[in-house]
Amino acid sequence: MIRPGLKRPALRARRVRRDAGFLAAGVLPHLALVPVWSWAATSTARTGHWKPSLQVAAVLIVLGAPLLTAVQRVRHRALLGVDVAPAAPVPEPWSWAVAARWLCRRLSSAQTWRRVGYHLLLGPLLAAGELLVLAAAVAGLAGATAYGWAWAVPTQGRRGWLGYATQLPCYTLAGLLLLAVLPWVAGAATRGESRAAAALLGPSRSQRLQQRVEHLAESRTGLIEAVDAERRRIERDLHDGTQQRLVSLAVNLGLVLATNPDLPDGARAAVAEAHLEAKHAIAELNDLVRGLHPAVLEDRGLDAALSGLAARLPLPVRLRVDLDERVPPGVESVAYFVVSEALANVTKHAGATRTEVTVRQVGSVLRVNVTDDGLGGADPSTGTGLSGLARRVGSVDGSFHVSSPVGGPTTVTAELPCAR
Repeated sequence: MIRPGLKRPALRARRVRRDAGFLAAGVLPHLALVPVWSWAATSTARTGHWKPSLQVAAVLIVLGAPLLTAVQRVRHRALLGVDVAPAAPVPEPWSWAVAARWLCRRLSSAQTWRRVGYHLLLGPLLAAGELLVLAAAVAGLAGATAYGWAWAVPTQGRRGWLGYATQLPCYTLAGLLLLAVLPWVAGAATRGESRAAAALLGPSRSQRLQQRVEHLAESRTGLIEAVDAERRRIERDLHDGTQQRLVSLAVNLGLVLATNPDLPDGARAAVAEAHLEAKHAIAELNDLVRGLHPAVLEDRGLDAALSGLAARLPLPVRLRVDLDERVPPGVESVAYFVVSEALANVTKHAGATRTEVTVRQVGSVLRVNVTDDGLGGADPSTGTGLSGLARRVGSVDGSFHVSSPVGGPTTVTAELPCAR
């Protein structure tokens, strides 16, 4: 167990060892392409023909860059715990045509040339910096232990060294100074190299933003599916549990009234009132369950659910549903609630005499239109239920529009992507 007073020096020593090991492991990979361009330069100078040498060197560099990138990726992950360059996907199934297309994409990619520039141009410079840091570490250790090396020399040789008494303290002091600044220098070199690798070997800023957007889209889709699944669970629990208990209670109260004609008037009135309240509670619970997620939507689809919704409306509804097949459950649920909320607004606020609902699939888009001949003047920006519908439609990357001039008619349009 390390004492608290010694914990910081121990951590610093471990960090120096980690950085020194990281820098030492990068020398050979950073110098890997030096023989290639050295051979190309030598061959050109010897033969005077630069095209063959340049072509061979270019092929070797382009083909060797992915391998060197993989080596750097392993080095950064193993020694620093940093993932700087995701592995490129391997095309499947392999064929010469697929390989040719893959090679063309790689050659036309800016990321490929960033990696080539890193290994070809920046690599030797980084190797030089790594060698300087390692040389400073070796010199610091040698200087700090100068007295030990001196005492290892035979006595006669030590006496014959004229600068023995004056130079050894200078060597020791210089070594100690090098070891003192070594953690800062090694840490700075490691951080600089890690940032350069992340910028040149890893994805570009636009690629990182694209990956982030894709990740957020997947997370949002998963969240929507989880919320929808939870809504269906609550609907099932209410329908199969609470609603059945209320129905049983209402039936029992009805039986009490029917089988006990000699009940006192006060008791009969109380039982009748309780019976009526139970029926009202069942009706309200039915509305709540349908508002959460109607069972008919999951069992029989959008056409049947909208038909039941239109049948309960107190004004004529012309319904047309044109679907080749069932759309994804999330889109189906959003479409149902768009129609439900739009029809509720028509009933409460529009003063309409008729309504037309059209649902049809156009390519990979489900288009929902709800039109009424009411007073118009609906404005989603006033915080009505239409703003909530716009947010619900936006959750599946759909578009929502309301056209409602004063005097009518009002048209609510939602376009929902339904590609599986």
